[in-house]
Amino acid sequence: MRADGAEPEVYVADPAEYRQRLRVKLVEEVSEYMEADEPDATEELADVLEVAFALAADLGVDPAQVEKIRAAKAEQRGGFAERIVWTGNR
Repeated sequence: MRADGAEPEVYVADPAEYRQRLRVKLVEEVSEYMEADEPDATEELADVLEVAFALAADLGVDPAQVEKIRAAKAEQRGGFAERIVWTGNR
């Protein structure tokens, strides 16, 4: 029960609904991050990661595997740490 005395109504979503709701939530959390000022940005980014990890878990992948894939892609294609911006090919 909540502090205001209201009792939440909940149910367990089926797998398809759960995945769709997580996708919608990811867009919501990214939007909140984009609108956040610098002091709140880290907290909003943590919310983005929480949803991303839930989506990964829904796909049967743990956060360590996601990180391994991210690191391999960064090694192969480069990352963002050096702030290099690709503008196309000549």
